[in-house]
Amino acid sequence: MLFSRIRRSFRFMRAAPWPYMTGGASLLIALTLKTVGLLEWSGGDVPQAVVFACWGGGWLVVTFFAMADAVSRHREYKRIKAMFLKFGYSERILEPLARSRCQRDAAIFAAEEVGHGDTARQYFSKLGYRWYHILPDLVMRNPFAFLRPSFLRSSFMPGKKARIQ
Repeated sequence: MLFSRIRRSFRFMRAAPWPYMTGGASLLIALTLKTVGLLEWSGGDVPQAVVFACWGGGWLVVTFFAMADAVSRHREYKRIKAMFLKFGYSERILEPLARSRCQRDAAIFAAEEVGHGDTARQYFSKLGYRWYHILPDLVMRNPFAFLRPSFLRSSFMPGKKARIQ
């Protein structure tokens, strides 16, 4: 029972390693800043404590978004794995996922689970993506893309797009 839960949580993390690392690091930074803020508060330096608390709150927001992204990537991993099981390996399944490291990781993990991990890695390598390509292509072209509703929608609600008729 415990072993299966641990295995399941590692599967959850393997589908989205970067968001989990980012979320964990952000949580550590937030807790450190909050602790320093409490120490400043108890020392009587209220303005400094408020500054640390605000910075800690900002890092908590980063943690929230990183974890939300991780959950989205896990959902995407399950969707991609189901597509591989239903249709077999196809580059058409991988093509829309190439623009983001997190999506590539989820796709490669799903492909590994059904026996096509090496082929998926070769496909992304053939497109020119390497291990150090972390930020999404859209963000590399426009750093303010994180603020667009369409970017947030595509990041946190992956799947089919509704057709407008």
